[in-house]
Amino acid sequence: MSRKGITYGFGVDPTQSVNHFYVLPPDKGEASGAPVQIYERYGWTDAVEQVLERSDVLRLEISKHKWKLVNGDLAAEFNARLKKDAHKIGKFAAYGGTPVEKLFGKELMVLLWGIEDSDPSVIPTAIRNWKGLMPEERWWLYTMTNASTGHMKDKKGWRAALRYALCENPVIERQTMLFDVLDEETKR
Repeated sequence: MSRKGITYGFGVDPTQSVNHFYVLPPDKGEASGAPVQIYERYGWTDAVEQVLERSDVLRLEISKHKWKLVNGDLAAEFNARLKKDAHKIGKFAAYGGTPVEKLFGKELMVLLWGIEDSDPSVIPTAIRNWKGLMPEERWWLYTMTNASTGHMKDKKGWRAALRYALCENPVIERQTMLFDVLDEETKR
């Protein structure tokens, strides 16, 4: 991400790299059950709205309901880091696509792959556990998952492991409780 270049969405500067992710919610006219689609793109079209091409890879479809449960936390995480680096902040569009910088897109995919087959009630746990990971850890998890099960219908192996790690492992809650207990002990 360049300070001088114009950025789109969440930090995409096509003069630095055209590889990015693209979050595409259903159009207003589509059926209410239509999913949000996430593509990995390897090109940039010089248009107001990006045009999907044959080379773009559909990585995931997720329900609008689950997307609404996570998109605010994703935006807050990415915008905090964009602000820290003095870049323009982004916003996920309700209609029309939103470009997401390649590394942010990898982090987004880790969370979405983790919740794609989970019950929506565990999504807050998944978000807490995802936030507990460093960006570099999320990038590594993406790389490992994508290498073996990154295609649309691959829901085994690393994808299943992400679900267990994020949704069924409330590590952060236990750590917080431990720190609360330690704080109480030191006050005595």
